[in-house]
Amino acid sequence: MHRRTLLAALFVLGAVPARATGYPDHPIRLIVPFPPGGPTDIFARLIAQALTMRLGQQVIVDNKGGAGGNLGTEVVAKSKPDGYTLLFGTAATHGINVSLYRSLPYDPVKDFEAIALVGVVPQVLLGAANQPDTVKGLISKLRAEPGKWSYGSAGNGTTNHLSGELFKKLAGVDVTHVPYRGTGPAMQDLLAGRLAFMFGSFGPAAEYVKAGQMHALAVCAPVRSAIAPDVPTLAEAGLPGLESGTWNVVVAPAGTPQDIVVRLNRAVNGALKTPEMAGRLRQLNMEPADDLSPADTRAFIEAEIRKWRAVVELAGARID
Repeated sequence: MHRRTLLAALFVLGAVPARATGYPDHPIRLIVPFPPGGPTDIFARLIAQALTMRLGQQVIVDNKGGAGGNLGTEVVAKSKPDGYTLLFGTAATHGINVSLYRSLPYDPVKDFEAIALVGVVPQVLLGAANQPDTVKGLISKLRAEPGKWSYGSAGNGTTNHLSGELFKKLAGVDVTHVPYRGTGPAMQDLLAGRLAFMFGSFGPAAEYVKAGQMHALAVCAPVRSAIAPDVPTLAEAGLPGLESGTWNVVVAPAGTPQDIVVRLNRAVNGALKTPEMAGRLRQLNMEPADDLSPADTRAFIEAEIRKWRAVVELAGARID
């Protein structure tokens, strides 16, 4: 059979995936499943600007917040898989929510093509100024005073809530979880000494740590952060097994042609390698990802889902 005839037949049978020629030839929409102004939105706009320059077409950020990120994520899952609608996913939408919600309107793996991991913002164990300034000291005090102290979070099912539950288990301490409506109110009660500790990021806490108003006890990462190299990891501080952070990932609807996925992957990774982008992300407390392929990115998402499922079950946390 003539090669052209064979290829035409294979396309009809679906054996050869469609390829996009001239992609992109019009603007791309990058949906952020959270309101404007937050960290996810800020990171997304940096990536959108970089992709606009690298792809030669405008990448427009479209905020569709609601339902813990599920609303905007569902929109992308059901969009046409042509490379013109992308999602700026998070640890919530693609790591935690699948275990936290009894009914999720999308599958974080099957309904998406993983494109590239952007980076990770490691969680930090923050202690109140009226508590010991080491992890071992804090654990000793909490064990000596069971039930007396509380820890705060930005709300049920958030990364800092689940990190706190895992800390309780690993440290063998009896403390009460207090959910707040956002990180800010929890931070204020930590500053006032009404909480013993909380998990958060370096950004909001940096000025308070520098002023001695709270302790940065340890970073929840396998290696020390370039953002705060003097802060030990939890493993170094004597409590291995707790690695957590928020992260962002670019994904597309399932079925997006692989040549588009590869091109987008190269564009994101190329941007992350530039000193300007890497430096800006680190200023915002994010560690840029290290050139992950689409397959590596998918494996990362699957590993995060497994990790957080175990923690959600331990905490007994549910949203609906």
